[in-house]
Amino acid sequence: MDTLDETEADQTVIPGEGICGPSEVTALSHLYRAEVYRSTVWRQRLDQTTNWAVISTGIGLSVAFANERASPFPIVLVGMLCVVFLMLEARRYRFFYVWRFRARVLEIAFMVPILRGEGAHIRLDRGTALSDDYEKPAYRISMIRCVGRRLRRNYGYIFAILGAAYFAKIAIHPVDVTSWEHFFRRAHIGPIPGWVAITGGLAFHAGWIGLAFKTWWDERSDKTKMADFLKSRDDVNYARAASGQDAAGG
Repeated sequence: MDTLDETEADQTVIPGEGICGPSEVTALSHLYRAEVYRSTVWRQRLDQTTNWAVISTGIGLSVAFANERASPFPIVLVGMLCVVFLMLEARRYRFFYVWRFRARVLEIAFMVPILRGEGAHIRLDRGTALSDDYEKPAYRISMIRCVGRRLRRNYGYIFAILGAAYFAKIAIHPVDVTSWEHFFRRAHIGPIPGWVAITGGLAFHAGWIGLAFKTWWDERSDKTKMADFLKSRDDVNYARAASGQDAAGG
C-alpha cells in the first residue's frame, strides 16, 4: 500500500470548524498587543532619524549663514548626512512595515468579525497571510519604495529647504549677485568650480524628485500591493457568507 508524504496527507485533511474558545481569543489578544507594541517601537525609531536630520539641517544652516565669509559647503555636507539618515530610516521603515502588516491582518481577520457582531471565530484552513508570515517572515515592501515614501513624507521637505538655503547663500548673502559670473564664483567649493557644484546639486534634486514621483506612481498603479491584506479577508468573507446562507435558509 502506497503511503502519502506529509504534504499529500495534509491536503487530504478536511479543515475543522474553527477556533473560538476563550483561551484562543486571549492568546490572539496578547498577540495583537505584542504586534502593536513592536510597530510602535519601530515608529518611534523612525521619528528619531527624522529628528537627527532636522537638527543637522538647523546646525548646517546656522554655520553657513554665520557671517559673510562663511562657505556654502556646510549645506552640502548636511545634505549628504541627510541622505545617510534617509537610508537608515528607509531600512527601519521596512522593519516597521512587518509589524504593521501583522497587526493589520489581525484587525481584519479577528477584530472586524467581532465588531460586526459575528463573534470570535477563526476558521481553520491551510494557511493565512498571517500564519505564513510567522512561518516564513518576509519584508512586505521593497527598499526603493521605503525610500520614496520617506522622501514624500519627510525628507523631500528637508532637501527642498537645503536647496533653497544653498541658492540663497550664493545669490543674496551677504549681498545680491550682479552677474552669472559672480553667481558661479560664489558657488565654488575649494578646487571644485561653481558650475560643477551647481550642476551636481541640480542633478541631486532632480534625482530625488524623480524617485519620489516614480515610487508614488508605482504604488498608485500597482493593484496588487494590498494582496496580502485582501488574502487575509478570506476568513472574514467566509464567515459573512456562511452567516448569510444560514439567514437565507432560516
